[in-house]
Amino acid sequence: MQTRVFIVHMLSSLGSLLFAKAAQLGMMSKDYAWIITDSITNELNLMDPSVVASMLGVIGVKPYTPRTKELDDFAIRYKNMVLQSNPKALNPNLDIYSIWAYDSALALAMAVEKAGLANLTYQKTNTSTNSTDLEAFGVSLSGPQLIQALSSTTFRGLAGNFQLVDGQLQAPPYEIVNIVAHGVSGIGYWTKENGIVNNLKFTSSSTSAYSTSKDNLGSITWPGNQSSPPKGWAVPTKTKKLRVGVPVKGGFTEFVRVTWNSDNTTKVEGYCIDVFDAVMTALPYDVPYEYIPFATPDRKMAGVYNDLAYQVYLGNYDAVAGDVTILGNRSQYVDFTLPYRESGVSMVVPIPEDKKGNTWLLVKPLTWELWLTIFVSFVSFGILVWFLERPRNRDFRGTGWDQFCMIFWFSFSTMFFAHKEKVVSNSAKVVVIVWLLAVFILTQGYASSLTSMLTVQKLKVTDVSELIRNKEYVGYSNTSFVYEFLKKRFDKSQLRSFKSAEEMDQLLSKGSANGGISAAFHEIPYLKLFLAKYCSKYMMVGPTYKAAGFGFVFPIDSPLVPHVSRKILNVTEGQKMVEIEKKWLGGEAKCADTNTKSLGLSSFRVVFIIVGATVLAATISYMITSRCGTQVLNDEPTIERQIYELCELLKRCEERDDQQRNNHGNRNGN
Repeated sequence: MQTRVFIVHMLSSLGSLLFAKAAQLGMMSKDYAWIITDSITNELNLMDPSVVASMLGVIGVKPYTPRTKELDDFAIRYKNMVLQSNPKALNPNLDIYSIWAYDSALALAMAVEKAGLANLTYQKTNTSTNSTDLEAFGVSLSGPQLIQALSSTTFRGLAGNFQLVDGQLQAPPYEIVNIVAHGVSGIGYWTKENGIVNNLKFTSSSTSAYSTSKDNLGSITWPGNQSSPPKGWAVPTKTKKLRVGVPVKGGFTEFVRVTWNSDNTTKVEGYCIDVFDAVMTALPYDVPYEYIPFATPDRKMAGVYNDLAYQVYLGNYDAVAGDVTILGNRSQYVDFTLPYRESGVSMVVPIPEDKKGNTWLLVKPLTWELWLTIFVSFVSFGILVWFLERPRNRDFRGTGWDQFCMIFWFSFSTMFFAHKEKVVSNSAKVVVIVWLLAVFILTQGYASSLTSMLTVQKLKVTDVSELIRNKEYVGYSNTSFVYEFLKKRFDKSQLRSFKSAEEMDQLLSKGSANGGISAAFHEIPYLKLFLAKYCSKYMMVGPTYKAAGFGFVFPIDSPLVPHVSRKILNVTEGQKMVEIEKKWLGGEAKCADTNTKSLGLSSFRVVFIIVGATVLAATISYMITSRCGTQVLNDEPTIERQIYELCELLKRCEERDDQQRNNHGNRNGN
């Protein structure tokens, strides 16, 4: 990067030559900033007008001189005196140096009067023949008195307040000016007490805080007649392209894919590359760059990601664009931009196929002891209700077989709240209410346990500690930092590397006992792609170890880092990022429910066996009772039966009306 901010501190004569040359080279255009000190600002009126005109947008500082009537009168007298002594003087106007000289002479005269020095005497010193005329004066015996008087002398001179502190003249306020088309324009002030201020108030002491804010300045015209401040630096237009290193991946090429053409040129594409292109395009200036694969002559990756990032530190690359994770050890020798994709480390494990255990799945939510207790409780409840209701309730009477069936029917029908028999006894009602509450709790517990068993697969591996305890083999990507992460937790003999998603699938399918692995560790963006392809076979489990995410790599203190980081925020928040993710990572959404399997016939085999056996038993029982001549009651009434019951009902109503009339007549007779 080349700087575009220049601070000029030189004589006005040299400054004129400098700015004339800068204008000739095009350095007074936009993206440049020029600041001049008072050595030039005080003498702008002495410089060639054509040079001053070319200095449009320059910022300058100069000591502030308040405009007073005394100063105006003195300026007129000074000009007349100069012209009288030298009519051909080029600049007869009063400048700051003349004002300071006048105030200094006035202060010295006031000090002499204050000290009462009428006759000045000097002590002669031994001087050589090579001494100066000043040394020939000797040493004034009244010097200490004069210094003390001068130090205590204060007055308001033409240049402002005059006061010496520790022998030094107090710094006056400085005026900040901007060279514009019509001349010099004041835009603010600087004071020792308050910093940058918009105006000066001499009538009252200011107690405001010290400020360096540019908001206290007026409007500024910058070089190139620009109203917005320049960046202060720019990428050289005539320079080499930015060398951007990219990884050469053997797997997960959705992120970065490098393809060699027949003429040995390369084509670099992928999710990370599209993001980098979008960010660099969004910069307000052009940055030419080219992608250089980090590869060996046989087109394999020339190291791991740590080696790739280190190439920037060595100066072999100017940047790295790829799926490089932001890590603390890497940030010691390179700078990262803000992350453009979140990351983290987790593991995937195979989902076991439980073919034998599904037959009895419906009875597994409860233990056999609980099943037996529930059955005994149902029978006991039925017997208790039958015992309490039989003396007063006809529904619980009948033959011995009918009463036996009623006990089981009433107790088990409460499981579904389907019992129709009325309960008469108060004691039985209390028992039924308590039992229904118990049945409700049991059914809810069973349903919750069954739901959990159907939705959560029973995995062989659930956490890292189990893998370590069982000394299982685990896998990692051969170029990722995950290897360093696993070395801190596993023995090196338990680690096996893979290069691609296909090789990762093969190792997981074999299992740890057959030369494979029991779990695979990788960063979450890769695991999501892997599960999208093998969603029915694997599952992500265990804790997620946080990582800062994917970022672009630049040299330390690179001026591009803050600009690229800001544009990453703009790109990731916009529609462009959605399009890039859909293009390269759209497969992540193909398998939305990776862990839920459809229930098969084996899961409900017991239910159908029980139902079938019950139907068969009921059919056989019916056929046996029919052949033995057992009367089967037909509960469906015939038409003759309905007419007969209707006539009986009308007859009873008529008899009741006659009885009511007789009772009414007897009361009237009495």
